[in-house]
Amino acid sequence: MPQIHPSAVVESDSIGAGSEIGACAVVAAGAVLGEGVRVHPHVTIGPDVRVGAGTEVMPGACLGREPRAVGSIARDPTFERRLEIGEGCSIGTHAILYYDVSVGPRTLIGDGASVREKNRIGEACVVGRKVTIDRESELGDRVKVMDQTHVTGRAFLGSDSFVGPGVTMMNDPSFGVEGYVDEIIRGAQIEERAKIGGGASLLPGIHIGKGATVAAAALVTRDVPAGAVVFGVPARAR
Repeated sequence: MPQIHPSAVVESDSIGAGSEIGACAVVAAGAVLGEGVRVHPHVTIGPDVRVGAGTEVMPGACLGREPRAVGSIARDPTFERRLEIGEGCSIGTHAILYYDVSVGPRTLIGDGASVREKNRIGEACVVGRKVTIDRESELGDRVKVMDQTHVTGRAFLGSDSFVGPGVTMMNDPSFGVEGYVDEIIRGAQIEERAKIGGGASLLPGIHIGKGATVAAAALVTRDVPAGAVVFGVPARAR
């Protein structure tokens, strides 16, 4: 039987055996929690969220946020009302995962991270503290993205790639002056086993080849061939 704190609001009837739900947590109708899931206090889990067995959700996390467009936002968001979190994951304190996201098993999402709609994250990944992942991006398996990095929309990070702390990726070569132009929006495309040093900046649509290395604080303005090492402002091969 699951253990549910008296102050928790649990509307779902799909709570796995051995799960724990802490004080003031909310689990909406239609959510599904596997066996042995641990939900800490003040967590919010929305409808149509599935949490795999053995996953731990730290205090204050929000699973299943709906994207909204208000004020100066250039386009209305579209999304499917679903969120899939695999088995054995850890979701950090105050992390926010939007709808239309899938997270593979054994992945860690750090404290304060934000994962927007239409993102796909593979298995055994690390998404560090206060990392932001914008819309329609994909992370392969065993990808590591360190603290306070911004993964822009429509980026791709291949399996076993590494992105250091404080990296900035961009996806709009017009700086938003023309509003949202779907055809030109494209984030960095980082291939398998590539490594991006801390504090690097990647301009829109940059391609980083397999096994390439971008040094810390580099400004990448052109594609980097497979296996190359680049550094400097602008980044050049050694």
